[in-house]
Amino acid sequence: MKTSIMQPTFLPWSGYFHLMANVDLFILLDDAQFQKGSWHNRNRIALNSSPHWVTVPVNHEHLGQTIQNTTINDLRPWREKMVRTLKQVYSKHEHAKELFHFTDLILNESFTSLAQMNIAIIQMMAQKMNVKCQIVKSSELSIQGVRTERLLSILNKVNATNYLSPQGARDYLTYDGFENQNDIGLSYQVFEPTLYVQKSVTTFIPQLSMLDVVMNLGWAKSALYIK
Repeated sequence: MKTSIMQPTFLPWSGYFHLMANVDLFILLDDAQFQKGSWHNRNRIALNSSPHWVTVPVNHEHLGQTIQNTTINDLRPWREKMVRTLKQVYSKHEHAKELFHFTDLILNESFTSLAQMNIAIIQMMAQKMNVKCQIVKSSELSIQGVRTERLLSILNKVNATNYLSPQGARDYLTYDGFENQNDIGLSYQVFEPTLYVQKSVTTFIPQLSMLDVVMNLGWAKSALYIK
């Protein structure tokens, strides 16, 4: 059982889906602490040949609140504004007709939790790109602990035999002695996103939201891109 674990971010980049495409089980760490100014509630698209942030406003009530318990702030009409921006940017792209898959979810006000909306978008994109891994939310596993201790508890709970980690976790996994504490195989993601034609962009902008890839390549070619 090859497993990866990631926090549910907003409109993730292609490397996120590369992880999903290369495991049997993908765990969404929705009970991780919400971090202001992180990828949890924002990501980048291309606007006027420059990276442009699109952000979901949230209610940040206390330091330790989780992504799952972070509510969306709908006191201002951000949903309509974001959809207008996305349509402005992508309406003339080759695969603009696919934009409704994203905008319908963004406009869905039944999503009151940030994690709820992020996960719905992630699951939709994975399904459209034919990513076959099983998806589980960490909040359903009732796991305690922090850092590597918690990570190992999750992996043991789901009977993982191999853990595919993003490169960013290498230092702390090494420091905490991940490989000395268990028999679970550890490997690190190797993914270098390739160039693709970005409509109306003069110089390629790397590591934008996967949304930008889909608008330029379509679902089928995006599925090949992440693999």
